Amino acid sequence: MGTETPVKPREGGPGAAGGLGDPVSIVVLNDDHNTFEGVARILSRFLPGVDYARGMSLANEIHTRGRARVWRGDREPAELYWQQLRDSGLTMAPLE
Repeated sequence: MGTETPVKPREGGPGAAGGLGDPVSIVVLNDDHNTFEGVARILSRFLPGVDYARGMSLANEIHTRGRARVWRGDREPAELYWQQLRDSGLTMAPLE
């Protein structure tokens, strides 16, 4: 007879819904106040692995589809990147 609190087993591993390590997506929405060049410049300034050419490609996707996932990864850096993009004037969807 102990006074230990039973520990409920974790339901699912990495990537399972509700897990702490779930990747999140940063989505930029189309708007009428940012230019293609401005979007490309902002994306390439703040997102790792995105150069100006990739930024232009993403800007085109944002324009034609109305939105584009521009980055996916761990929540902590995603929150920082999301805030930097928003503060630079991009129209952001909530983190997904």
